[in-house]
Amino acid sequence: MTGELITVDVSEGVAEIFLNRGDTHNSLNLEMFHAIADCGEALKHNADIRVAILSGKGPSFCSGLDLSLTKSLAEKGVEGKKIIEELLQHDDSIANLAQNVCYVWQTLPFPVVAAVHGVAFGGGFQIAMGCDIRIASRDAKFSIMESRWGLIPDMAITQTIPNVLRKDQALELALTARIFDSVEAERIGVVTSVAEDALGSARGLAGVIAMKSPDAVRACKRLFNEGWNCGPREGFKLEAQLQRTLLGSVNQREAALAGLEKRPAQFK
Repeated sequence: MTGELITVDVSEGVAEIFLNRGDTHNSLNLEMFHAIADCGEALKHNADIRVAILSGKGPSFCSGLDLSLTKSLAEKGVEGKKIIEELLQHDDSIANLAQNVCYVWQTLPFPVVAAVHGVAFGGGFQIAMGCDIRIASRDAKFSIMESRWGLIPDMAITQTIPNVLRKDQALELALTARIFDSVEAERIGVVTSVAEDALGSARGLAGVIAMKSPDAVRACKRLFNEGWNCGPREGFKLEAQLQRTLLGSVNQREAALAGLEKRPAQFK
């Protein structure tokens, strides 16, 4: 499916997904764009996954566009035009390829935790923003870097960053393309938390989530994704609709009984 550019391991309900171009700080060439998007699409149909962790092999999470790709785009040749068309063509889907590598994590039915270390620049920053929860190592660096190359951030950022930052904060970061550290990232809300070992902390969190009813976890992600910015009428309707699917279900009854009997739950 994705070859060696992406690795996926699923164990006890937790999927660990790694960007696997560590020698390039997991920079994004055209093959990497396709590998990430294909991986996300394939995971939608994996019923064994209750929660996922997205991280990067090597020294960084993701450094953004591969320099060779940036060079091809700048030269305005036939190759550059072909790359632009491949990245930006929408076809029949809501997102183009560049957008889907970030937005696909939002469309998965289970939560996705980003474990960020090293750098998350440009496209790497936007991939992290597409995840539901972000845990950063203390050494992590961030940047919305596209303006350095005369570009705008266009990888689904209009759908991800408004739920994280104020408009003035996001605009300042995008206009300056400045690099900021994990302390500031946590202060302004770019990351959920900072840890000495981001991957270890993500694994601990994923383990806790994986012990909950998978039906409730998936419904909770949908509740917050669809209801976060809607009005009372739509929000209340969604709450009732989702709760109705859970109440009295096999896994809901098992969660309640396990809690009452003080034992680990056995979910289906």
